[in-house]
Amino acid sequence: MSAEVFQSAASELELSSNARIVLQKRYQRKDESGEVVETPEQMFQRIAAAIAQEEQKYSISSYSVKDLEQKFYGLMTGFKFLPNSPTLMNAGTYLGQLAACFVLSVGDSMEEIFDAVKHAALIHKSGGGTGFSFSRLRPRDSRVGSTGGVASGPISFIKIFNTATEQVKQGGTRRGANMGVLRVDHPDILDFIRAKEREGQLNNFNLSVALTEHFMQAVEKDEEYALIDPKSAQGTETLRARDVFQLLVQKAWESGDPGIVFIDRMNADNPTPDQGEIESTNPCGEQPLLPFEACNLGSINVSRFFAPGTEEGIDWEDFKETIHLAMRFLDNVIDASKYPLEQIEEKVHHNRKVGLGIMGWADLLYQLEIPYNSRRGLHFAEKLMDFFQQECWSASKLLAQERGPFPAYERSTHAQKNLGPYRNATTTTIAPTGTLSIIAGCSSGIEPLYALSFVRQVMDGENLLEVNAIFEQALKKAQCHSQGLMQEVAQLGTIQKMDHLPESIRQVFVTAMDIDPEFHLKMQAAFQKYTDNAVSKTVNLPHSALQEDIYRIYWNAYEFGCKGVTVYRDGSKSEQVLSSGRAQEKIVDGKAAVKTKERPEVVYGFTQKVKTGLGDLYLTVNEVDGQPFEVFATIGRSGRSITAKSEAIGRLVSLILRSGINVREVVNQLKGIGGEHPVFQKKGLLLSIPDAVAWVLENRYLSEDKPVPDSGSLSRPNCPECGEVLYFQEGCFLCQACGYTKCG
Repeated sequence: MSAEVFQSAASELELSSNARIVLQKRYQRKDESGEVVETPEQMFQRIAAAIAQEEQKYSISSYSVKDLEQKFYGLMTGFKFLPNSPTLMNAGTYLGQLAACFVLSVGDSMEEIFDAVKHAALIHKSGGGTGFSFSRLRPRDSRVGSTGGVASGPISFIKIFNTATEQVKQGGTRRGANMGVLRVDHPDILDFIRAKEREGQLNNFNLSVALTEHFMQAVEKDEEYALIDPKSAQGTETLRARDVFQLLVQKAWESGDPGIVFIDRMNADNPTPDQGEIESTNPCGEQPLLPFEACNLGSINVSRFFAPGTEEGIDWEDFKETIHLAMRFLDNVIDASKYPLEQIEEKVHHNRKVGLGIMGWADLLYQLEIPYNSRRGLHFAEKLMDFFQQECWSASKLLAQERGPFPAYERSTHAQKNLGPYRNATTTTIAPTGTLSIIAGCSSGIEPLYALSFVRQVMDGENLLEVNAIFEQALKKAQCHSQGLMQEVAQLGTIQKMDHLPESIRQVFVTAMDIDPEFHLKMQAAFQKYTDNAVSKTVNLPHSALQEDIYRIYWNAYEFGCKGVTVYRDGSKSEQVLSSGRAQEKIVDGKAAVKTKERPEVVYGFTQKVKTGLGDLYLTVNEVDGQPFEVFATIGRSGRSITAKSEAIGRLVSLILRSGINVREVVNQLKGIGGEHPVFQKKGLLLSIPDAVAWVLENRYLSEDKPVPDSGSLSRPNCPECGEVLYFQEGCFLCQACGYTKCG
């Protein structure tokens, strides 16, 4: 790009403070000392030049390299389109690995397993995420013919992959992310479903159970189904399908793990079945891939095509042009990328899969004054995505005319249906856009906003109020905007109970927790109807949701035609701390620190006597606002060691409670801890002093007749890098301030 063009474009580039933080931290090039050596404008220039350069490989093209470079730069700096993170990081650099999604094969031999570990490490080092199916591994305790020993099973090897991931930093900027999949008919499926019960287990993995059509029919008919040994292909035992389905529901209710994918449905849409079956997806579940296949993704910001006064408020012609340019960009990325493994490069060039999706959907609905949770919203989602998919395939057909179809086209389902020829085996994916949407200044993917307004802490402890710009404009237009109102919205997180606001505003500006779970799911299904691959979407539930609610969501996801579903009950993950009132937070050395609540001069409580195997425990619990605030534990038996341990437990529990952590979390941590002298109480067996403390707190505050805190009383986990609040969307926790995400 010429200096004149670059300077002209650069002057128009506007970035929020959050976007600049994300770009500096994660995407702009740095020197050996870690100093940033390029501006955001230079970063986008680097990317545009590297991708446009691939055009010269083809003798026929609609654009010159110079013109295309300018157009690509305009797309990105106008925040109409952004490619996936590895492309932003690595385009035009020595590393040059530009794809985000990979799936690796895991065979049953020791050599194949550790080859997969090595291959994953290379991919993580280059900035990609990996998916694995562990369904080929023989079950735990089965015989190993070569040694005469017994197999340790898939779970033990997943732990090895998890440990290896922990040691590899992706491109120097982020941890590796993995998806682990196991078929529901694998003999170790129950162990897999329970694999993340304990806090901190497999923390570098998302897990999903691959549900088959046969299994879902068995659930519907309340029948048993067979578990199949992958080594012998013989049945080992049968399980009641509804029991397994209910266990999946229970674990999703408890922590969100594992998720589910409908594997037969994914294979029904496999465009190249002659190359094998789809066994797994990328880490967030939206990109099904064959073993050793990769895919590069990108997203178009649909809120940029809002055009008041036009047909349905959309500039369809500009939208179409952007889709065609973005498809050309992604096809060029395939050629520009340096792949970490030869077999991956061969497979990618054979099928040329790309995944173009959208972001800014919630913002567009706000602009159009269409409620997310309405039939009109669902209808418009189908109309927009139908148009989007048709234009993606139209662009792929034009590229095929210039460059030829993807090499595997003649044996693809496209050819069998007399479609095409096309340049790409797939064209559309609705992917997570957490950090991309921060850069673009729009809502993430097709998710609703999590909050219309929130407070962000900046340097020197100053609080900065961040408000959705479209919402703020609507308030000003309705003449009801004020700073005090913005503070109130930030505190409540929703406007649905703010009766002093016009009903029209409350109907349109809904957030994730305002929306009925069924509408979350229907919106996912509306987009899935016109998406080649799959859709990244979280069905958000309040903390008070029941297991029956998740059961219904899982079943509806199957009936609505989704390829998988992610459910998140607010406050269910161990990282998300429950509290009856948000503790005050501050930033210390760039990290979040919790300030404990001050003790009132007068507190009231009770003392309960509990018989333990070490003597009578006298537990005093003082309360503030009806909730436990501090605990004193005294044991009625001589012995300094026991007395000291009792006092220590009381002090630590008190500190936790004064820090705003909910009593439920205290009970979860203490309950069931064993001791040397368990004793029977009239309501059960008490194992130890910690178990006795948990028993008292549970019966006093968590019994069935006690109210369960609703989602409004939940404080959320903090970003480990900058201390800001994390939000759960698109299957992962995301920091809106610095772009941190556990999912890569």
